[in-house]
Amino acid sequence: MNHDEGLLIVREFVKNEALVRHMLAVEAAMRYYAAVYGEDPTPWASAGLLHDFDWEIHPTLDQHPQQGAPILLSRGVPEDVIRCILSHAEHTGVERRSTMEHALFACDELTGLITAVALVRPSRSLLDMEVGSVRKKWKDARFAANVRRDEIERGAGELGVELWSHVSHVLQAMTGIAGDLGLDGRPAGLESPRAV
Repeated sequence: MNHDEGLLIVREFVKNEALVRHMLAVEAAMRYYAAVYGEDPTPWASAGLLHDFDWEIHPTLDQHPQQGAPILLSRGVPEDVIRCILSHAEHTGVERRSTMEHALFACDELTGLITAVALVRPSRSLLDMEVGSVRKKWKDARFAANVRRDEIERGAGELGVELWSHVSHVLQAMTGIAGDLGLDGRPAGLESPRAV
C-alpha cells in the first residue's frame, strides 16, 4: 500500500488535522528507520500512516486499534502492517516481535513530544530546532504532560537506539516533511499541499 492509498483511508476516517499530521510524522519516522535497517520502506511507512486512522471512530482503549484492524484488512492492508499497528498499543496484548513493530512503538509518542516542542518555539518550526530543545522540555514534567516519556525511553531501548540519538533521528525525519506538518514557520494556511 503506497502513501496515497493510505492517505485515502486516513482522510475517510479522520477529520482532525492535528491527528492527520501526527500520523504523517510517524510515517516519516518509520520511513527513516526502514532506511536505517535496510528494510522495504513501504510497509513501515504504511504502519506509521495508518496506526491511528480509527481513533475518531474508536476513541477508547477497548476499541482502538483492535476494531480498526478488520477495516484495514477489508481495504487490502497487508497483515504484517495490521499486526504492527495492533502491537503499538500495549493493551491489545499483541507482543512486539519485529524491528518494524518496535520502531512504531518507539516513534509514536516521540513525534507528539517533538511537535509540542516546535509549537512553543518562536519560529513554530522544526527547521531551526535541535535535539537540545527537546532535551530541555523533556525535564519539565508539566510540559506536554500527556506524552508518556517512559514509553519513549522503553521504545528506544526496544529498538536498540540510545534515547537522544533516537530523538535526533525522528527530528530529522520530521524536519524532512516540516511543511506537511505545518511546522516550517509559515503562517497557518500556507502548508505544503501534500498533507491536504
